[in-house]
Amino acid sequence: MRAWLAVCGVLGGGSLAVAWASGLVSPVHDLTGHPLVWDAHHWVSRPWTLWTSAWVHTSGGSLAGNLLALTALAVLGAALGLGPAAAGALALAWPLSTLGLLLWPEVTNYAGLGGPIHAAAAVLGLHVMRRPALKPMSLVLFGALGLKLLAERGWSQPVAFDPSWGFNVIFAAHLTGTLSGALCGWMSGLLAPDRAQTPQDARR
Repeated sequence: MRAWLAVCGVLGGGSLAVAWASGLVSPVHDLTGHPLVWDAHHWVSRPWTLWTSAWVHTSGGSLAGNLLALTALAVLGAALGLGPAAAGALALAWPLSTLGLLLWPEVTNYAGLGGPIHAAAAVLGLHVMRRPALKPMSLVLFGALGLKLLAERGWSQPVAFDPSWGFNVIFAAHLTGTLSGALCGWMSGLLAPDRAQTPQDARR
């Protein structure tokens, strides 16, 4: 549980720190050349951006929305007793969700928590699926993820302007986040399965 909260805390805390340092009153509109933003053409010389790009947001609204979603997943995962295996899967899926964007030449740079959030949802769903009593919850979670991805069509529409946010959204990152989270969650379950534990079990 602590490991899951720690990874989610690094994602959220890093975002808040970068926002505080850059100042939300003047959000990052131009991602080109930003030292923390992933760039498809220069990421090899700046490998840290596979992680740090998640911390950069283009508006206070997108930061707030992402932090709310991340907090919900963090609290739900902790309540369900997700352990080190799930936390490790999320930590690995985090940079992989960004690296997967190389599949789309249209995506020249990327910033935001969209990829890691979808990865966290997929990891949580897979680990919950291994518990028979909670399997319906995982089906609902994966059903919601599937409908969202179908509506966005990130595979054919990797980048699209979202009028509700007022900027381009990288739908492909939602797809790579879900797929990398599912893959890492599945592998972690094989290599180091979490003990199926509920909060009541932990007190016995």
